[in-house]
Amino acid sequence: MARIVVIGAGVGGLAAAARLAVTGHEVTVLERADTVGGKLGRHRHDTPEGSWCFDTGPSLVTLPQVFHDLFEATGAKLDEYLDLVPLDPIVRHVFPGGGPTLDSCADPAEFTARVGAAFGDRAAADWQRLWRRAGRVWAASHRDVLRRTVDSPRDLAALAWRLGDLAAIGPGRSLRGLGRRHLSDPRLRMLLDRYATYTGADPRRAPAALVAVPYAELAYGGWYLRGGLGTLADALLSRCLDLGVVVRTGATVTRIDAAGGRVHGVRVAGAAAPVPADVVVANVDALTVYRDLLPTPRRLAALTDRSLAGFVLLLGVRGDSGLAHHTVFFPRDHDAEFDAVFGDPGRGVRARPAPDPTVFVTVADDPAVRPAGHEAWFVLVNAARHGTAAGAVDWRRPGLAEAYADRILDVLAERGVDVRDRLVFREIRTPADLDAATGAPGGAIYGTAGGLLRPANRGPAAGLWLVGGSSHPGGGLPMVTLSAEIVADAIGPAW
Repeated sequence: MARIVVIGAGVGGLAAAARLAVTGHEVTVLERADTVGGKLGRHRHDTPEGSWCFDTGPSLVTLPQVFHDLFEATGAKLDEYLDLVPLDPIVRHVFPGGGPTLDSCADPAEFTARVGAAFGDRAAADWQRLWRRAGRVWAASHRDVLRRTVDSPRDLAALAWRLGDLAAIGPGRSLRGLGRRHLSDPRLRMLLDRYATYTGADPRRAPAALVAVPYAELAYGGWYLRGGLGTLADALLSRCLDLGVVVRTGATVTRIDAAGGRVHGVRVAGAAAPVPADVVVANVDALTVYRDLLPTPRRLAALTDRSLAGFVLLLGVRGDSGLAHHTVFFPRDHDAEFDAVFGDPGRGVRARPAPDPTVFVTVADDPAVRPAGHEAWFVLVNAARHGTAAGAVDWRRPGLAEAYADRILDVLAERGVDVRDRLVFREIRTPADLDAATGAPGGAIYGTAGGLLRPANRGPAAGLWLVGGSSHPGGGLPMVTLSAEIVADAIGPAW
C-alpha cells in the first residue's frame, strides 16, 4: 500500500483518488480552494426573485461511457449519483447574415439530413465524406493514444499506425486546411473551426487530428446533468469519501519534496511539517508543477502552446428566450476574431478583446437552477489569456471588463437576441478571475492548446504523476477523467 497525495480536487484529481483508493492505496487529496471541482465551478446568486445557480466551467458532458466506466471501476453505478439528460439539439449554430440555423445531434444520418436541408445536397455529401475520415481518426486516437501514456514524440512515432490511419490523421495538416479541402460551404467550415477552440487552439494552426473532437461529440451525444454539471464534482467527492479518501480543502501545496529525484511528500502553507507521500499525483496545471512546485524549476518536456481563455457573463434574465440549451452565434469574420484572441507577436500584433466575437450561450431548461419565469444564462466568448505579454490582455485594467461586457450584450442584440432590458443582474468573470480561482496560469481554460502531444502524465521525478487538462490526453471532462485512468493504471494496485 502506497501513501498517495493528490494535489488538487478537480475532476482529474478526484477521479484518480477514487481509482487509487479502490485498489488499496492510502489516498489524501489536498485542495487549495474551499470547495472541490476545480474548473468545474459553480456560482450561486440570490435575488428577491429567487436563487440562480450557474455552472462556471464545462456546460456539456460528452463520452458518457467514460464516466460510467469510472463509477463501475470504483464499485458504483453512475445513475445512482447523476441524472444525465440527452440533448437534442446538442448545439444550435446561428450563422452570420441570417439564413438557416443548424442543430447538431447524436444521430449521424439525421445530422447529415439536417445539413442537407439547411445548406443543400452538396454540403451534406461533403459532411458525410469528412465524417468518414473523422471516424477513422477517432478510432485510431481512442485505440492508440487516449488510454495510454505518451511521454515523448518517440512514443507517438513508435505506435503501430495503420497507413489508413496516418492518411486520415494528416500529419502536418491543420484543421482549417482539412475543412477547406473537404467542405465547400463556408458555414460548415466555420462549424469545424469551432472545435479547435474547444481544445484551446487556433484552427489555423491546430492539427487536423482534432477532427476527432466533433466526431466524439456527434457520435456519442451531448448530455446535461440535472441540477448542473457541478453535481459531477459532488458525486466524485462522495465516491472518494466512501472509499476512505481523506479530502482536505483550504490546503495550499507550496512545494513537492523530490530530493534525490524521487518524491517524498508535499509541503502545505501554514503547516509545521510536510505531508509524507510515496507517490504524488498533481491535478495542477503542468506549467505550475514544473515552474513552481518542484525544488528546482524544470522546463516542460513537451513544447506546448498555452490555451486560449474565456470571458464570461452570468446573466439573470426575465422571461423565456426560446433558445436551445447551447447556442453558438458566429461572427462575420472568424479570422479577425482569432487574430484578436491569439495575437501575432511575430508581426507585432498584440492580443486584444475581439470586437465581433463568437458568442456561446448556455440556457439550461432546469427549474433547479433558476426562479420560475426566468432563465440563467452562461455567456462565453473566446478571449486572450490574462497578462502583459503580446499574446495576453491585462483584464484587470480599470473599466475594461465592464466595457467588454457591454459590447457582448450589444453583439447579441445585433444577432437577434436582445436581453438588455430583461436583465435582473449580470456578473462578469474574466481570465484573471479564473487564474485567481483555480491557479490556471493566465486563466487558460485548457492549460495547453490542442494536439496529440501534451505534457506527459509521468512527471520529472520518480513517483510524480500529472493528471488534468494540461497533461495527456488533454482538456475537457472526458479527457481529464481518462488521464486519471491512465495514471491509476500506471501506478497499479496496492496488492
